Amino acid sequence: MSATYNQRLRGWLSYAFASEAFVVVSLTLFLPICLEQFARDNGFLQPEKTESCSSLSGVAPANADSRCAVKIGWLWIDTASFSLYVYSLSVALQALTVISMGSIADRPSYRKPLLLTFAAIGAFSASLFLPLSSTSPFWMVSALFAILANVGFGASIVAMNAYLPSLGKDSPEVVHAYSELTSSLENRNENAALAASVDLELEPSSEESSDPLLGHSIHPSTSQSNYTAALSRATSRISSLGIASGYGAGIILLLVALIPVNRMHGSTFSLRLAIGLSGIWWALFSIPAAIWLPNASNIDEPESGSIKRDDDWTFSSEIAAAWKRLGVMLRWREIKRLQHTFRYLAAWFLLSDGFTTITSTAILFGKTTLHMEASSLVLIGAITPFSGIIGSLVSPILQRKFMWSNLHVLVLLVMMVSLIPAYGCLGFLPIFKGTARFGGLTTQGEMFGLAVYFGFAYGAFQSYARAFYAELLPPGEEARWYGLFSITDKSSSFVGPFVVGLIADSTGNIRYAFFFLVFMVWAAVPVLLSVNVDKGRQDAKDYVSRTTLVDE
Repeated sequence: MSATYNQRLRGWLSYAFASEAFVVVSLTLFLPICLEQFARDNGFLQPEKTESCSSLSGVAPANADSRCAVKIGWLWIDTASFSLYVYSLSVALQALTVISMGSIADRPSYRKPLLLTFAAIGAFSASLFLPLSSTSPFWMVSALFAILANVGFGASIVAMNAYLPSLGKDSPEVVHAYSELTSSLENRNENAALAASVDLELEPSSEESSDPLLGHSIHPSTSQSNYTAALSRATSRISSLGIASGYGAGIILLLVALIPVNRMHGSTFSLRLAIGLSGIWWALFSIPAAIWLPNASNIDEPESGSIKRDDDWTFSSEIAAAWKRLGVMLRWREIKRLQHTFRYLAAWFLLSDGFTTITSTAILFGKTTLHMEASSLVLIGAITPFSGIIGSLVSPILQRKFMWSNLHVLVLLVMMVSLIPAYGCLGFLPIFKGTARFGGLTTQGEMFGLAVYFGFAYGAFQSYARAFYAELLPPGEEARWYGLFSITDKSSSFVGPFVVGLIADSTGNIRYAFFFLVFMVWAAVPVLLSVNVDKGRQDAKDYVSRTTLVDE
């Protein structure tokens, strides 16, 4: 079993290595810049709308209040907002997709084909940025490619995350802890049976009855605690390995992309080249996952009692049933049954949306307000995941040293990240608008320091958040619940970019969006603190048992 398990783990990590490179290189860095550049190459300076934005050749306009807008149909849209609106639409479509496919991905025999299919869609769409020029009359197709790439990534990640609970349960240390738990339960049952037979022959004294009949053994409650702790540690460790693997891939590809971006001075073609390379990388390194992830013939995972047998369903009926189940899952009665899972989802909705929007807003802020070169933004994109690797590996060490719970670690990391937009709000103070040359995110140098700080906190947060959620899922329904998780995951936030786009359009200054981001992150803290993981884990087990009884 060890060899088979190691192969499954390698397959899972290889897909993290393949897909997360697209997130680091394209989704959080080059796609927002490239879409804004596509719009800028076809836009005009406001308010006259007669001078082409591309005539400035990347130089800041003489009038600091000048804005670049592009005409989409009959509507003029700020070029920075264009990128945010495309992203928002892609995430909305992604949400529809992951909900529809969740029940199908819960079938172990279909999980791998779904993962590879959506990986192919996403990788191919990203690669198509290579031949598409911003001067082409079909430049708007770039929005379609970006949407398909994001949908493909999000849907494939749902299938990937569905493997995480079983990988944690089948890890060697958890299997060992489970065997100890089983042995302690068997010993207790044997002791109880032997004590009952002795009671038929004589009445034991209080001193005699206090001694175990079969010698000292581990108490079942102790074994249960050991098993639960081992499962939490294993799931968090595997999740952290996935984050570190993906960030490592992103750093490698960013360093490669930095060469053409720097030599071509951040031209639109260099941005398209970086996105295209991320698609090719995604496709190539998905091949090991296709080889090592288990097929239908060697999968041994329990299915939920609410899932039909393979000969009783079709894709269309399962998609329709998925939306029906979603309606059932979101009923107040069901929410109360899994209240701690839904509390965490509510907090995650705010946190994932807020963290992802902080990333995209910071990149656009650096480009449009601080007028940073594309090569500088690429360097920031490399610093952030590198710091994220350190954060994901150092945080468990600090947790063990200070005996923090997973929940306390999450809250601490949230508060750390919230200081970034709060720091950006200081830029409105007169002292930072005057003679001061540093502070309030008014200089390019500050962006590099914040990249280190944000990467450390965000890398650790991602690994803990995914593992923490895995403990609250009903067994056998992982993909369906990860579908809900994906709606608000790092690639699935749509409220934040939309609101930031409206703020940038209405005020002409994207810095005002930092106030919204501070509120969004802080609002999640009290919700997160209300989650009881032990109660939530038991509720999830009871939820599956009751569902199975109802279906029977």
